[in-house]
Amino acid sequence: MERTIPLGRSGLQVPQLGVGAMTWGDAKGLARFHPAKTAYGGAEGDEEEKRALEVSLKAGVNLFDTAAMYSGGASERRVGELAHGKDVLIASKFPGGFSFRTENFPRELEASLTRLERGSIDLYQHHFPNRRVSIPKLMEQLADAVKAGKIKAVGVSNYSAEQMREAYEALAKHGVPLASNQVEYSLLHRQPETNGVLDACCELGVTLIAYSPLAGGMLTGKYSPQHRPGGFFRRILPRYSRRALESIQPVVKLLREIGEKYSKTPSQVALRWLIEHENVLPIPGAKNGKQAAENAGALSFCLTSTEIEALNQATMTWRV
Repeated sequence: MERTIPLGRSGLQVPQLGVGAMTWGDAKGLARFHPAKTAYGGAEGDEEEKRALEVSLKAGVNLFDTAAMYSGGASERRVGELAHGKDVLIASKFPGGFSFRTENFPRELEASLTRLERGSIDLYQHHFPNRRVSIPKLMEQLADAVKAGKIKAVGVSNYSAEQMREAYEALAKHGVPLASNQVEYSLLHRQPETNGVLDACCELGVTLIAYSPLAGGMLTGKYSPQHRPGGFFRRILPRYSRRALESIQPVVKLLREIGEKYSKTPSQVALRWLIEHENVLPIPGAKNGKQAAENAGALSFCLTSTEIEALNQATMTWRV
């Protein structure tokens, strides 16, 4: 079974699955109250973060996604520390705050390189578009960083199809490909199929990196109207209401039924559905070694076209 895929047209070869390290690191001060920390909790200690990385590497999963904004920079520091001396690909994102302007880019890049303790970043992504930030001007700076050897591939995140095309064209003028667009995508969030993002990725040869591929835990089978998730933020979000949890039970039931054929869990089937897309790379989070092993299990089987279509039909409601 193929273990690596090209990351867009960047020349980088990456695994079919990555690891989201959003909650890693020892956050200090106000960073302790980052929504990701309060909603999902942090990773389960230094040893479990280390175990998550080691388990992932053993399974051939060597792409770790972080960001300057995660845990106030602590996530980048921890990923860099754990990756030291190992065959690890690091994807990070900038900026570290909301007041970013294009002229801040060199400072943001140097700060990420320092935290990661690296001379270059494998994939550097603009975290979210901003009306005050000129996409062409920003892409010019990213292209310069590629030529300087500080970045190996350029990506974007949360970009619309139109914004993606603008970034793609701006980079192309400098001979640099747009490698990826990281957006939310799962069986319970299928908007990339209807808003033009997935089509644009396929047309331009850009990899769609899927964050929240398990819909914030909704596709794990752990939650039901009787067993709602903990955490204040998850409690108040509509997707975790009793009504919403009731509505997904048929989807979870189907995931279980399909998984039984392969001795796989609902999570692994949900991740596999994404992997079966030629141009999609899911990056589920892993707070401990057990979760990392569970995620990596999605690489060891394939779904039939009939099973894929059954999942497509069962989740048509979530395409809009």
